[in-house]
Amino acid sequence: MIDNLESDYNCANAGDDLPQLKQELATLRGQGDESKETQERINHLENQISFIMNKCDINH
Repeated sequence: MIDNLESDYNCANAGDDLPQLKQELATLRGQGDESKETQERINHLENQISFIMNKCDINH
C-alpha cells in the first residue's frame, strides 16, 4: 500500500497501484463503518487515486 505520494511518482507503477487502491477503497466502503478513522482512510484513498489519475493523465 502506498502511504505517501510525491510529485516524482513513477506512472509506470499506476497499473499496479490503482487497482490495489480502488480495491481497498471498495472494501472500506462496503464495510459500512462510519467511524472517523475509516472516513479519513477513505478520503486518503480517494485523494491518492485522484493524484495518480491526474499525474499520469488517466481518464477512467
